[in-house]
Amino acid sequence: MSRSLDAQDRLQLLETIIGAPAGHLGLTELLTATLDRVREVLKVDTATVLRYQPGGQQLVAIAAAGIEEEVHQGVRVPVGTGFAGRVAQDRTPVALDHVDETTVVNSLLWERGLHAMLGVPMITGSELVGVLHVGSVRPRGFSEAEVGTLQLLADRLAMAIQVEALEENRTATMALQRSLLPDRLPELPGLGFAARYVPGAEAGLGGDWYDLFPLPGDRLGVVMGDVSGHGLEAAVIMGRLRSALRAYALDCDDPAETLGKLDRKANHFEHGAMATVAYGIIDPPRETLTLSLAGHLPPVLARPGEPGALVTAPPDPPIGLTIGHPDRRTTVVTLPPGGVLVFYTDGLVERRDRAVDAGMTDLAATVRAGEPERVCAQLMAAMIGSRPAQDDVALLVVHRHA
Repeated sequence: MSRSLDAQDRLQLLETIIGAPAGHLGLTELLTATLDRVREVLKVDTATVLRYQPGGQQLVAIAAAGIEEEVHQGVRVPVGTGFAGRVAQDRTPVALDHVDETTVVNSLLWERGLHAMLGVPMITGSELVGVLHVGSVRPRGFSEAEVGTLQLLADRLAMAIQVEALEENRTATMALQRSLLPDRLPELPGLGFAARYVPGAEAGLGGDWYDLFPLPGDRLGVVMGDVSGHGLEAAVIMGRLRSALRAYALDCDDPAETLGKLDRKANHFEHGAMATVAYGIIDPPRETLTLSLAGHLPPVLARPGEPGALVTAPPDPPIGLTIGHPDRRTTVVTLPPGGVLVFYTDGLVERRDRAVDAGMTDLAATVRAGEPERVCAQLMAAMIGSRPAQDDVALLVVHRHA
């Protein structure tokens, strides 16, 4: 009987704390308003939400009521250390009946005169989102109903934080992706270009990119790359690799040497990251492209009046997965007058019902020489059609004028 009453009490307390939904509030305002109600309903003096940062294995204060300095001063607590760190590590509620330097890491808590604290983990599924804790300047205990109520509230807030985080991640990824892809393709005598980028319908934005940039000696750098993974982290890694490749390209005349430097940089600074990259340099007469492949799919070359064919070029190891300094090779590709060269990522050719090799064969058979915009449109229609791409698609067409 008592368990039933406890459960009912918890639900009533939770409804009182949550109150009427306020759809106009942002996450910070929502958390702050909720924490204010927590103080009133549970009769405590402070309430704080600390968000878990996996990279640094620490908790960061993002909202507080009664002790706002935690947020203003950017309080950070290592997981496993002190009161909040213990809650995060054990993922169970923890109550304290005395607060000092021996029980908590954050000095603001005992300086404020807190005597009792209760903390609960914020979890969605199996993922730790943070810690919610309350404190009282008066000695007191916390009932089972209060512990249960705070845990239910923590679960609700964890879900709200995760939803907001996903939207923030998506928005930031889109902004970063837009800033890194060329706004406008170059206009060069003898060459024409067209490109497409479409995020995957299932995986969302990721680390696919293409690039075209001028090099000393009237040469042109051409890049197609694909960072493993999706979301903001993949896009950030893509941005760093893109910038590094551009920098190395200024000092290296050989694409293989440029990719070797990029690989060394990735192995040293981007632990665990992996990317495939195709990098080529078009010479001033616009007759040849010197190409090196770091695990990337070979481009397709189509001569006027002939079906396309995959360029025969050795696929060297991807960026970020090598040990030592493997020899990287280059291939000279002749650009026939009126011909097109098509670079792409695996999202264009791979589907659940179509293996990569089969997709590459289909792509090569589809490519025909022509104006680059028309070629792009035809390839997207043939390879993507009316079904949304499952993975990111990046496509770049280089056309040598007849």
